[in-house]
Amino acid sequence: MLMSAANDGTMFLGDDLIPYLVLAMGGALFVGNVAAMVRPRYVGDGGKAVRAPARRAVPLALVGLVAAIWALATLLAG
Repeated sequence: MLMSAANDGTMFLGDDLIPYLVLAMGGALFVGNVAAMVRPRYVGDGGKAVRAPARRAVPLALVGLVAAIWALATLLAG
């Protein structure tokens, strides 16, 4: 358990630690997959552009978006 500097028994970020972590992970999953689809990486000496496979990136981006929205709603409701 993470303890504060005062060691008064309260957790870091209080009771909202899990929603903040889900918000961060969901946002990173969404942004990372969208960026991989939008901006291809260049491989080799020829500089051939390689895009992320959309069959994998789109569902993962949607999962990240749903997780981030869910966590944001949880934080705003509480």
